[in-house]
Amino acid sequence: MFKNSLFTVKKVVLATSLLAVTSAANAGYTIKLDDGDSLTFGGYVKVDARYTSGNIAANDYWYGGGTVLPESQSNFGIAVNETRFNTKYVHGDVSGFIEIDFYGDAVAGGGNELISNSSKPRLRHAFVKYKNVLVGQTWTTFQNTSSLAEAADFGGPLVASAFIRQGQVRYTNGGLQLSIENPETYKGVHGDDSIPDFIGKYTFKGDWGNVSVSGLARQLQTLDGSESAVGFGIAGRINTFGKDDFRFQVHGGNVGRYVGVTASTDVAPNSAGSWEAEDTTSIMVAYRHFWTNDMRSSAFYGNTTTDLRDTDRSHWGVNIFKNVTKQLSFGLEVGNFEMAESNADSDYVQFSTKFVL
Repeated sequence: MFKNSLFTVKKVVLATSLLAVTSAANAGYTIKLDDGDSLTFGGYVKVDARYTSGNIAANDYWYGGGTVLPESQSNFGIAVNETRFNTKYVHGDVSGFIEIDFYGDAVAGGGNELISNSSKPRLRHAFVKYKNVLVGQTWTTFQNTSSLAEAADFGGPLVASAFIRQGQVRYTNGGLQLSIENPETYKGVHGDDSIPDFIGKYTFKGDWGNVSVSGLARQLQTLDGSESAVGFGIAGRINTFGKDDFRFQVHGGNVGRYVGVTASTDVAPNSAGSWEAEDTTSIMVAYRHFWTNDMRSSAFYGNTTTDLRDTDRSHWGVNIFKNVTKQLSFGLEVGNFEMAESNADSDYVQFSTKFVL
């Protein structure tokens, strides 16, 4: 039983990208426990009203792919699936973190619009960190979370962004991070991956911002056997004028499922019918401008192309966010998602309300 005198509760800003993807750092409530231990609760409630029009089927967010329709359709929906809750426990040099949201059936959310509009909870993060070693599920080491664009659409231009959470063992020493991570060959032989993915990243930081350089080495399982694959990434967030910043990601090589979500695959058949590692080229850029201390806008663009499947997909958007209080904000975004190889695209308008816990 904890002593009453030990329940010191205060609101803090969690300066970690683990708690946020597309927003400023989230607030949380910290309870001070005995012997320097602490327990922090955080997250946010987010409501999205979204209108889409085009010949790519409507989704809660553009995730790099979509169902091409025979003709254009319009759709309006209101969803709260992005809402999330997290908790962090600190005990000396040991910390544990867990987070869930409500995209339990991928972008469908597992809901039923006829009656309850219920959504299934989904595990996002669950890991333990001891000094320089992290074990569990969280963002891949290949990813620079600070370079993700701020967007109303969940994740912004995921079509060209490194974006994966998965099991891993990671070692950190200053700007250097090395990890072995869960392997999976997208569009390959499911369940035959027996060698972990190897990732290395170095991040340069300063008052000017940060830039990371990352490398990836994998053994992919194809219908013809196995393929060695390597890829690279350069990403960062650069401070410009005042509170403005420029964010970017450039990826190339056999990055496969690590970039673009479903926009690129790990393996594909070549012209001779043999399977080999897919080459992917991705670029994402975003500029965020602060009109005032509590109002800001971002303009972003992302594009991914592949060599074997001839994929060519892009996403652009422009938005504006207004903070009514430090915890409550409203956002409006317009944009377009395109699958050029299928001659398909859809426009969207999204209004978001977000309350940070």
